[in-house]
Amino acid sequence: MQALFSCSVVCIVLVVILWNLDDYSCLKTVTTYETLEAVCVIPSGTLLSSRFGSSKQRNGKKSKSPAICFITVGDRGIVRIWNSEGAVCLFEQKSSDVTITSDDDESKRGFTAALLLPSDQGLLCVTADQEFLLYSPVESPEGTFEFVLSKRLVGNNGEILDMKFLGDEEQFIAVATNTEQVRVFDVASMSCSHVLAGHTEIVMCLDTCVSSSGRTLIVTGSKDNSVRLWESESRCCLGVGVGHMGSVGAIAFSKKQRDFFVSGSSDRTLKVWSLDGISDNVEKPINLKAKAVVAAHDKDINSVAVAPNDSLVCSGSQDRTACVWRLPDLVPVIVLKGHKRGVWSVEFSPVDQCILTTSGDKTIKIWAISDGSCLKSFEGHMSSVYRASFLTRGTQFISSDADGLVKLWMVKTNECIATYDQHEDKVWALTVGKKTEMVATGSGDAAINLWYDCTASDKEEAFRREEEGVLKSQELENAVKDADYTKAIQIAFKLRRPHKLYECFHELFRKRGDEKQIEKALHDFGNEELAVLFEYVREWNTKPKFCHVAQFVFFKILNIYSPTEIIKVKGIQNLLEALTPYSQRHYSRVDRHVRNTLLLDFILHSMAVVEPDTGARELNEESLIPSDVNHENETRSMEEDRKQKQASEGLKEKAASRKRKSKKSKDGSKKKAKASSLE
Repeated sequence: MQALFSCSVVCIVLVVILWNLDDYSCLKTVTTYETLEAVCVIPSGTLLSSRFGSSKQRNGKKSKSPAICFITVGDRGIVRIWNSEGAVCLFEQKSSDVTITSDDDESKRGFTAALLLPSDQGLLCVTADQEFLLYSPVESPEGTFEFVLSKRLVGNNGEILDMKFLGDEEQFIAVATNTEQVRVFDVASMSCSHVLAGHTEIVMCLDTCVSSSGRTLIVTGSKDNSVRLWESESRCCLGVGVGHMGSVGAIAFSKKQRDFFVSGSSDRTLKVWSLDGISDNVEKPINLKAKAVVAAHDKDINSVAVAPNDSLVCSGSQDRTACVWRLPDLVPVIVLKGHKRGVWSVEFSPVDQCILTTSGDKTIKIWAISDGSCLKSFEGHMSSVYRASFLTRGTQFISSDADGLVKLWMVKTNECIATYDQHEDKVWALTVGKKTEMVATGSGDAAINLWYDCTASDKEEAFRREEEGVLKSQELENAVKDADYTKAIQIAFKLRRPHKLYECFHELFRKRGDEKQIEKALHDFGNEELAVLFEYVREWNTKPKFCHVAQFVFFKILNIYSPTEIIKVKGIQNLLEALTPYSQRHYSRVDRHVRNTLLLDFILHSMAVVEPDTGARELNEESLIPSDVNHENETRSMEEDRKQKQASEGLKEKAASRKRKSKKSKDGSKKKAKASSLE
């Protein structure tokens, strides 16, 4: 039998039609009363088919059309299993696991797609808010099969408004996103463990604690003007608090007794809620009672915090102030004034009598509780600071702002020691683990980042690197002493010691006999290593003192590696462009030196001062002449020297007599001139 399903909508009623592919006749019409998005046929022969087939046989109805079981999902967010024979619904979920939004657009509700996994692995459904829900078939105690949600994969968290770590070991984290549900994530795998559904509007704030009885509690505040108390393990709502006239934007558990919590609202009131009457076995949520109420501020309350000893509570508001109240009656203690914009966050110091506040005026301040004076002011953020929390027993704190930046500060020195830029939007949520001091941040970019304190690991890593560096340095010195320059070059390059690397290359350049060592050392270099080596050569080439070694190494690289391999080096064009002009200058300088030496040789040769080749040749010729001939030559030369001397003396006497006569003639002319003048 061949059959085909189709879905059609007539007015508001939606039906599933079973068609016969042989004659294209309509076999069965099943009315579902739901806008369907997907229909999955349960294959025959599977475990699900046999189980639900047995269920339909119990109905006792017979039909000429073949019975087929199928699954439907739609805008209601409910998984239903149908039998075509009699159009009977065999299974229907009691409640929806889909995140229900407050949007009026019906297309954004329920499931958008579904897929039946092979081998009876279950049903995979896709929701409109980008979640994957995996349903597994489970046999109930009554012997029937049903689908149970086994895993939830969150594709998009939306805008994250608040978050807190959950549990004794802080292995979970509760997140308030831009939806009506609270999502609980496993910190290790960051997969969504479960969701808490109950609010009818967006959840804006939450807080967590472990009660004295050991239960893990979550309290939430929403835009529906209510607060809800949840138990994380049973995933049920224990109580509902109604009474605020505006959206609840701030909430905090007590820190010591953990028997109450405080909420702040846009109605400008502060309320203290009691946890009395909360039992372990709660069939339906009880109504929580407010022990104290006070009109705390002139504008919306953004944040509340309870002191470590449960004696005080602090509230921060858009009216630019933070107020301290005495519990449990909410008696005013002090008003902290000084911020120029609204106060977004308040927190008590874990060790000192002071309060940390953040504001839209881009500053963070620490206040004294005793007199309300501002002890310290921290500036460095370039936009509104939304959250801040103490670290390392109050000696540090971490803050987040509207630019997506997270900053770490030292309280003692007023110094920002680190800035982290991992978010692309406003960081609304920031929480610190009480035991692990792990930091989690959530932003409008739907990202959750976990931050770990890596100070100890960094110190250990630095110590290990230093120890390894000492051992490598000693190994390098031993290799240089043993003239094993191949190993020395490799170690010096790994340690990134360009000066030691230059010394090794200089020794090879000076010896000119161990060129195979440099070829062996450079032969295994990759593209990244070659890029670093080219940078070293470029630096060496800029100085005349090191240029010879640089040109030597560059020549060896060109001989070892082919042009196609060198072109693959990252940034090789810029490196070669930097090498070319300096190389031209060095070659021009060397050429000038060579020409200058040739000119010097020419001048010395012309002056007959230095003629080493001619002198040596004449000495060799004289050594070949016999001794008597040499004696006659010597006597002849002596006679010639004497005659030349006498001739030179005669010339000198003639020159002297000429000088005397010219002098006398000059004296006579002077006397005649004088006599004529006297006349």
